[in-house]
Formats: sequence, C-alpha cells, structure tokens
Amino acid sequence: MRPFATFLAGIAAALLAGCVAGDRGPINVFVAEVGPASPEFIPDPGDDGSLVVGLAFSGGGARAAAFAYGVLRELDEAVIDEVPYRRTMVDDIRMISGTSGGAIMAAYFGYRGPDEYRDFRERFLLQNAESALRTSMNSPANLARAWSGGVNDRSAFARWLDRNLFEGATFERLKRSNAPIVWLTASDIYNGTPFLFTYDTFAALCSDLDQVRLADAVAASAAFPVVFAPVMLAADAPDCGYRQPAWKERALTDRETPLRLAAYARALDSYRGGQGPSHVRLLDGGLTDNIGITGFALERAAATTPHGPLSPAEAVKLDRLLYIVTDAGRERAPVWGASARGPGLPDLLAAVSDTAISSSTREGFDALELEVAHWRNDIVRYRCGLSMAEIRKHRGTLDGWDCRNVRLAVEHVSFRSLDAETKARLDQVPTRLSLQQAEVDFVIEAGRRAIRSNPSVRDALAHIQRKAGVGAAHAW
Repeated sequence: MRPFATFLAGIAAALLAGCVAGDRGPINVFVAEVGPASPEFIPDPGDDGSLVVGLAFSGGGARAAAFAYGVLRELDEAVIDEVPYRRTMVDDIRMISGTSGGAIMAAYFGYRGPDEYRDFRERFLLQNAESALRTSMNSPANLARAWSGGVNDRSAFARWLDRNLFEGATFERLKRSNAPIVWLTASDIYNGTPFLFTYDTFAALCSDLDQVRLADAVAASAAFPVVFAPVMLAADAPDCGYRQPAWKERALTDRETPLRLAAYARALDSYRGGQGPSHVRLLDGGLTDNIGITGFALERAAATTPHGPLSPAEAVKLDRLLYIVTDAGRERAPVWGASARGPGLPDLLAAVSDTAISSSTREGFDALELEVAHWRNDIVRYRCGLSMAEIRKHRGTLDGWDCRNVRLAVEHVSFRSLDAETKARLDQVPTRLSLQQAEVDFVIEAGRRAIRSNPSVRDALAHIQRKAGVGAAHAW
C-alpha cells in the first residue's frame, strides 16, 4: 500500500474506532458478601389458593409484546371471585417469564403489578422504540460497529426502556407485596446456555440482583445478534463467601440430573471456577429459549420436594394450575418454496434461523408438558400421603377434600390458535420494536381472542367460578 493510502486508512480506522466506542461496560457490581439465594417456592397469592396461573411470553419484538398484552387484558376480564373483593385471573398470576420481546411485557407486569400494567399499550406499544437505535446499514460507521460485535450498545435500547418504562427501577422493586416471581431469560453465548436473571445466578457472579436495572436485563434478553452488541456482566470478582446451593451441587455430581439443569449448573460453576470467562456476554434469549419457559423448567428440575416450586400450603389448596405459553412466532411459507431455484444467502440464513427456533420451540414445549404431567403425579402422591390434621392446617377445612382432584394444564397459545384469515394477517406483522397502531391493536385483539377461545382456560375459569359462586354474567 502506498504511504499516503496507508495514512488515510489509518485515519479512517481511528475514526471508525471512535464511532464504535460506546457503553459496553458490565451491568452488575460486585458485593463483598453474597446475598440471599433464589426463593424455594413461588409467592403465595394470599387468597384461597385454588387457582395458580403461570405465564411465559415468547420472543418476537413488539409483536410478541402486543400478543402477550392481549392475553393479559383478556385474563383481566375473567372474574373468578367477588367476595371479599373482586378478583380476576390476572390477580392469580404467581409466575411470569419472558424472553426478548416477551421479556418487556413480563418485566413491566412484574414492575407495575395487576392494577397498573394496563398503560403498556400507550407507554411502549404505541411508541417508537427504534428511534433510539442505529438502523442504517448504509453507514460505514454502523458497518464497523457490526463488525466489532453489534451496531447498538446498551446506551441505546436500555436507556430508552429505562426512560420510557422502568424509571430507574431495579429488581428490588419486584419484591412488592403479593408480586409474582419474574423470570427474564437471555443467552450466555460463552456457555451456550440460557441465562436467568435470578438470585442464584447473581450470587455465582458475586453480585446483587437487587442492584441490576430492569431495563438492562430486558435489553439483554432482546439483544438480537449484530443489531445489538452483547450485554456484559463482570465475572472476575474476588471471593465473596459464595456457597453453591444444594440443587447446583446435586446437579454437578448426580448423573441422573436433567440435561438442562446440569448445563445451567456448569455455567454457574464457570463463573466462580477460575477457569471460566472474566466477563459473561449475553444476547437474545430466543437463541436458547424462544418461548421463555426456562425459569419454570429449571425451578421444577431443581425442586427438592414433590410439590416445589409450590409451597406445601399451595400444593394442598390447589385445584387448578394453568400455565400459558404465548408464542408469537410466524409460520409464513417462504416464497422460494414454489421455485426450483434458491434460496439465496439472505433467504437461506432466515430459513436456518426459523428452522432452529421452530424446532427448539416444539421440543421445549413437549418437554414442558411431560414435566408438568410428572409434577401433577408427584403433587397427588404428596397430597394423598398427608394426615387429616395437615390438610386442615393448610386448607382450613376438610369439606370437599379430594387429594386427587387437582388439574395442571399447559397451554400453547399461538397464532395457530386462530382462524386462517387472522393467522395470515398476523404472519404479516414484522418482527420489529416499533409497529403501526393498527398492527398493535390487531395483535392485541388476537391475543384476547386466543385466550377467550382456549378450552382449558375456559374450563379452569368455569370451575373456579362455580366454586366461588360467581354468576354466569362473568362467563365469556
């Protein structure tokens, strides 16, 4: 290269390096003494405990968030009791999780609660979250950023989320009275595992989850590769007195441990083992769990009791447990399917991504259904082995007691749940962080319809209403 050209190339490289620099520092801080472990049981609702609702929201940008919001709004219309106060199915949400776009809704519900989450449409879905992002790939600086790991760092989306939704709130704000447990999932690209924002995870990092901003966790869960740089956590803390929880020790030594739990235990072990990364890098949770079920699956796998993560009292009082997985994934037939030629590279990359996500979604949901069926059997055996005194202690009465009368249903609520015309329109809604108002409202209504027409949801609602003496005026 000629000297002058070399000089110009050096100047260009320096300028681009300056453009690439941004906020890519760790989102956690070290603590001198490790904090509490993750709770063993999900929170008790404080009511009669007959219904427990769990929700898992999939990835898919604002489309997924709108679909999840529609599901919540419809559950909010399902009145299950009026004495001593009006209660809907939303009030009995005891666990809520999300990945990528679904994590935005899950975190906001956890932050605001069942009485204040309803402004999510105005505060997020109708706003332009992409206004804070660099989106042009015609920019040399953006190409340089992409080459160096990601066009947008956490100063973009995380800052927008904090300013518009979470108002500086950290995970400590999720500890309010009667709040559900919230599981947000990202992907640890060093270990190739899901990364859960839980107290056990951050204890292994010698960090305090209570000090982590919700906006940073959500941004990590939604950090689609190349569009976003990995969100980073420091993992080279000095000793903080960390002692691994019993479930992790068992998972690392017991050859019968479920593979998912064993892989997660090894990932946590790498954070404290001295041989792992000095920094953990997180990308989109959809890479490892696009339907957001890892939190519940790991909690059940790590349980040391037949009823966990339900408490003993919850297991006795329970009549119905409804675990709803919302899936906003599209199933459009690719245009190259009708041709003998193609697909070209862009279509091929999209097909590979869609195939991997669809396959992992099916396998994950099938495994979840099987695990919940086993869990129901464990709960029945536990209940039937209790004395009458223990039952009366938890339940208050023996009236109507049947140790086997408990149902656990897992429902996959997706675009496929709806009629062909609606599904075709939903499949046209793009996977972006900003949608048109008409698209937002159409997807919200689709989520409401998908819940309203679901047989298991209707059955659980009717059963609980009959038990509470709620009239037909509240039926769908």
